[in-house]
Amino acid sequence: MPGKSVKAAVAVVLAAGALAGCGGSPKVGSAAIVGDDRITVTELSQTVRDWRTQFRADPAANELRANAGGVAPQLAGDSESDLQGALTLLINFQVADEVAEKAGVTVTSGQVDGTVQALNRQGGAESITLASGLPRAHTRDLARLVATQIAVMQRFGADVNNQLSPATQQAGRRWNELFQRTADGMHIKVNPRYGDYDAVKFEVGPITYRLSSPDSGI
Repeated sequence: MPGKSVKAAVAVVLAAGALAGCGGSPKVGSAAIVGDDRITVTELSQTVRDWRTQFRADPAANELRANAGGVAPQLAGDSESDLQGALTLLINFQVADEVAEKAGVTVTSGQVDGTVQALNRQGGAESITLASGLPRAHTRDLARLVATQIAVMQRFGADVNNQLSPATQQAGRRWNELFQRTADGMHIKVNPRYGDYDAVKFEVGPITYRLSSPDSGI
């Protein structure tokens, strides 16, 4: 949801939308700042180290990631893209919680449990999480993001039994628009060493080098 990083994970339950955010320069030691919350460089680095170890040992996750139509194909590259992909999701988890609040939706533990079960039927929730670029510890975070999108889109009139219906397509557009507005309002700042949060592509994209930048964030 927004973000290619969870596109297939969402699609196995409902039509995937696109997550959004915005860029900037955080304080020293921060990978990103999302509203009042800080994702540290240490946290991001450890997250990716854990993911690499677990991903190598999970054949199902490797198969999902290798599939051109599967989860997060853009993350199958070098370590730089691994960091960008993980950071995208860590940011989007926080923004999605704000989106739910703005939409007047409460996502319960039961709904998250149900989404985990749905993902288990579609190849395994933990394997899908690994294929998305995060370690198993974030399985419920990913499921919560998916459950949040489904709940918000239902509030907007989506038909969960027909992801191609005009009503569902319209609900998806409204979700995308609300996500982007919410992210913009949270003043997300990404450390330039990891790139920029692209509000059009809905992900942390390639690093943009700027001349005479007084605040590197590192």
